[in-house]
Amino acid sequence: MSLSLSADQPEHPPEADDGAWLECIECGETFAPLEDIRYTCDECDGLLEVRYTDLPSLDEFEGRGVWRYADALPLDSGVTTQEGATPLYEVPRLEDDIGVEALRIKHEGMNPTGSFKDRGMTVGVAVAKELGVDRLACASTGNTSAALAAYGSRGGMETLVLLPAGKVAAGKIAQASLHGARILEVDGNFDSCLDIVQELAARGEAYLLNSLNPFRLEGQKTIGLEILEAFRDDYGAFPDRIVLPVGNAGNTSALYKAFRELVQVGDLPLEEVPKLTGVQAEGAAPMVEAIENDADEVRRWDDVETRATAIRIGNPVNAPKALPGIRETDGTAVAVSDEEITDAQRDLAEEGIGVEPASAASIAGLRKLRADGTVSDDERVACLTTGHLLKDPDAAAAAGSDPQPVPNDTEGVLERLHE
Repeated sequence: MSLSLSADQPEHPPEADDGAWLECIECGETFAPLEDIRYTCDECDGLLEVRYTDLPSLDEFEGRGVWRYADALPLDSGVTTQEGATPLYEVPRLEDDIGVEALRIKHEGMNPTGSFKDRGMTVGVAVAKELGVDRLACASTGNTSAALAAYGSRGGMETLVLLPAGKVAAGKIAQASLHGARILEVDGNFDSCLDIVQELAARGEAYLLNSLNPFRLEGQKTIGLEILEAFRDDYGAFPDRIVLPVGNAGNTSALYKAFRELVQVGDLPLEEVPKLTGVQAEGAAPMVEAIENDADEVRRWDDVETRATAIRIGNPVNAPKALPGIRETDGTAVAVSDEEITDAQRDLAEEGIGVEPASAASIAGLRKLRADGTVSDDERVACLTTGHLLKDPDAAAAAGSDPQPVPNDTEGVLERLHE
């Protein structure tokens, strides 16, 4: 099945339940959405997407947050802690320094657990309850585990988290722990953890809530809807480009799906679709490799390393959805060094915006693409930052300035200030 921007709105299959169904992006097989537990296609093991008979237009949405968009989601309501409606910050000094017409920062770190993952979990956990599941599970570089634990706890469900030992920021482990998750540290990387969780899910031991789950991405597509609405309100036009960090490529896939649905209802002209631009760390850049080599699929990187722990992923499971998203929107992908990421984290901090390292990759990537001419000076750009500064306080401390000792008196403080 083609994931083309110009594809017609899908026909209503017999498996559709209340106007929604699951459809394989590879072979087109369709399934009832909430009848059985499935993550991939029964016929070909391809990735699934949620489809809808009647898609709403932007002007039909009411309310605030993720569930403002209930008419474009598989359920009317979810297990919620009032996620979504995150700020779209202005950064005038950074805008001038990078040299674009407009630059806004969509700060997903302002969600309840401090990352964009809450958007997917409010939908995914609600679906799990609808399916009668009693144990939720995920592999995580940290943010997924925090969100799953919080939303699973709110939904009264058991949660299991598999983490790569020694590779997850302490702040994220603390969140999952406090929210009551059972945490298992695996002697391997994130991709190994995901392999194990997928096997557990296949054996019926838990309900998988990584972004392989198509319902998770439905919640995440609301990021794109909020960005488009805000740009339309502030500039009278949609952004030319959205730049975002790439780990498992769930957000890239989700935003592309939001765009396709709006094109189908006539709210987003093809020529106005924002260019999806992915950014990865140089030590974990399989998507960039695929884009640069014009490859049809991503080659798995078994050895990945970067201080941007949230995107330390070598096998992005959503690549079959994300690669068409980048190419069909005339976007691109770029790799940046850890030093460039830290510099970008400092740049955002100078504007009063605190993010974890992976989030700053979007700014680092935009700066690099602007310098080489890929991004022009007349573009309106939104950069997605995915997690809060306090997700990784050790990285923040390392990027910031050190405290200075002073004597216990005013004169000593003044002397230090005047140095």
